[in-house]
Amino acid sequence: MKAEQIRKPLRIGIIGLDTSHVLAFMKLLHDESDPWHIPGGRVTVAYPGGSPDISSSISKIRPYTEQLSREYGVRITEDIEEVAVESDAVLLHSVDGRVHLPQFQRIARFAKPVFIDKPFAVCSDDAREIIRLAEVHQVPLMSASSLRYAKALRDAVDHSDKSPVIGVDACGPMALEPTQPGLFWYGIHAVEMLYAVMGEGCIHVTSVTSEHHDVAVGLWKDGRIGVVRGNRKGNGTFGVTLHREKGIEWISAQSDPKPKYASLLEEVLNLFRTGKSPLPVSEMLEVICFIEAANESRKTGRTVYVSRNEGGDTL
Repeated sequence: MKAEQIRKPLRIGIIGLDTSHVLAFMKLLHDESDPWHIPGGRVTVAYPGGSPDISSSISKIRPYTEQLSREYGVRITEDIEEVAVESDAVLLHSVDGRVHLPQFQRIARFAKPVFIDKPFAVCSDDAREIIRLAEVHQVPLMSASSLRYAKALRDAVDHSDKSPVIGVDACGPMALEPTQPGLFWYGIHAVEMLYAVMGEGCIHVTSVTSEHHDVAVGLWKDGRIGVVRGNRKGNGTFGVTLHREKGIEWISAQSDPKPKYASLLEEVLNLFRTGKSPLPVSEMLEVICFIEAANESRKTGRTVYVSRNEGGDTL
């Protein structure tokens, strides 16, 4: 991206007005009185989208569309391609991970930087095809949960003066949505926190599930073990326990006053300005492969190997 483009406010397009993340991002970008306001971009055009078989999606389309148009002056279009044409970068916010590939297929050729909200996809085949298209059309690409960039978590991970992490337990609420299998709907937040610390390299996953709780245990190739716990009953706290060589550290992911969406949006705007993602696509893909393995283990009770990033063969 040229220097003069970096200095000018980015024209940002949104695809999918069916998640609360849209309003969170809008406020941070447009409300200069917000203490966490992030300058440098304005949403100018949006495609509402929506999935009729997801009640939480379809119920948001009309009010969110009206709010963006009325309060922020965003132009609403029914043409996905128009969003890419009339923007410098795209927020693909559609809450339904099933539609991310077909929507991305329609905008990839315009080569605009794209942030895909979680989940990146709801199967590894779709995730691989998105990555392939991004490579073909040279699309700067990023997908992440806001919990990955929660400030309290980032501060703990980035302290290089502390002893090495030898294992991680990540937890959070895990509501289920039939159209987004198992951990893809809400469990992905805890998985993203796990990967924020552990990085790539999971070999296999073993899950235990009950009516109210899920636990997925992953073995990494260096011998570390990472655990995801999802709760449908009891507390809804997002948090991470870091097992270090010298002691144990508990982090409440939302304990810092800085909103998690602000931390994520800073990373997204950096992607939009520089064309460089803070995350390798291989890690974005492995998160999806981990969830696929965890979901399969939920069904069978067996240990399931995580697909190779290169092509889908098991390790």
